[in-house]
Amino acid sequence: MKLSLECKKVKRTGFVPIFLVGGLLVAAIPIVNMAVRSDMYTGLKGSPIKILIDANWQMMAMLNILFFVLGACLMYHGEYADHAIEKMCVLPMKEQDMFFGKAVLLTVMGFILLIFEMSGILFCSIYWFEISESFVLEGLRSFGYAFALLLPSVLFSLFIASLCENMWVSLGIGVICVFLATLLPTDQFLLSIFPFAMPFQTLAGATREVIQKMLLASVLESSIIMVAEIFILRMRRSME
Repeated sequence: MKLSLECKKVKRTGFVPIFLVGGLLVAAIPIVNMAVRSDMYTGLKGSPIKILIDANWQMMAMLNILFFVLGACLMYHGEYADHAIEKMCVLPMKEQDMFFGKAVLLTVMGFILLIFEMSGILFCSIYWFEISESFVLEGLRSFGYAFALLLPSVLFSLFIASLCENMWVSLGIGVICVFLATLLPTDQFLLSIFPFAMPFQTLAGATREVIQKMLLASVLESSIIMVAEIFILRMRRSME
């Protein structure tokens, strides 16, 4: 019910087309890269998926997070416009339910983004490389790991957007955080678990210990962000 309501809210905002077109554009990055510079990668040793992810994922992950920030800003801009969010507070529903409904919708769009992007990587793997028997399993594992690590960035984007009535303020904060994440060293664990830095981590080449730590950090950060959102909403309601 909450998901269908959120879908109706964003129907006229361009939310869905932005993610669909954006997903296709991001998926085209490895294809264009291989079409132009295939000689640089086909001679490298290692699995095709690892080679392609190492070569393209940093740019792809940054664009993914920017889409999450933009999507979150669009969703909450509609709520704050003409004080619509204040009117909804008098309805028999909790304000945090609205946040979780938006989180589900944005997560679904993130899932669709990853499907497009992994399809592009798989296409490049099949077209330019010789694939092995473990090709499909490796692709699924990489997809699942990427999806798990994008959840904190989805929730953090919504968390920022929910705090700012002015969409440009939340968009500016989100963009600054994204570019800050690109500057953080990936070999420092505490810095690498910044919500906007986690999607830059890849399964390829990661040790079992690092993978377990990153997945645990994703669960903990997602839980903390949700609890913080509930707390702030209750504080805001008590001060009105």
